[in-house]
Amino acid sequence: MKRGGLAVVLLLAIGLIAASSVALDRNAIADALAVHAPAAGPHQDDSGATEGVARPDDAAGPYAVMRVVDGDTVKVDVDGTEQTVRLIGVDTPETVHPDQPVECFGPEASAFTAALVDQQPVWLESDPTQGSTDLYGRTLAYIWTGPDTMLNEQLVAGGYGREYTYDTDYRHADLLRSAQQSARSAGAGLWGACGA
Repeated sequence: MKRGGLAVVLLLAIGLIAASSVALDRNAIADALAVHAPAAGPHQDDSGATEGVARPDDAAGPYAVMRVVDGDTVKVDVDGTEQTVRLIGVDTPETVHPDQPVECFGPEASAFTAALVDQQPVWLESDPTQGSTDLYGRTLAYIWTGPDTMLNEQLVAGGYGREYTYDTDYRHADLLRSAQQSARSAGAGLWGACGA
């Protein structure tokens, strides 16, 4: 598929995410994203699982993801209450910021997150080094989609976002920095598409 065609497919996917009355077609988004998907890096096996890292026993969940806000922020149903969850250690390009334009590879990052977690069960791992919420009241967490698969790492490894240290190092900083180095070296995602 040509880049222009992919952009149209991704914009349609983002429209589906935003429209609450339209069901998300995860397969169509996954097919569109396959064009940008890198081969598994040294820190992932072919299934996308994070080698050597497992979801901790104290991770809370499973909870249903109600809606994807953008690549690094989702709405989760936590015991009947909607919580906005901001991923720790990841910054994806903006798509919904009211004062900023849509950034390069932002729609792809949002669609990737939606394809993996929208309406799916997830587990939330907190990190005491980062606090429980950010300045906007969003819950800070690592999101696990399975026993050995962390969304935060998948986003960085695929080039859908950058490793981001807000103030102090965090529990999985080395993992995400390694994932970024691999993605950047391979020109994956935004590293190849955005001149990053």
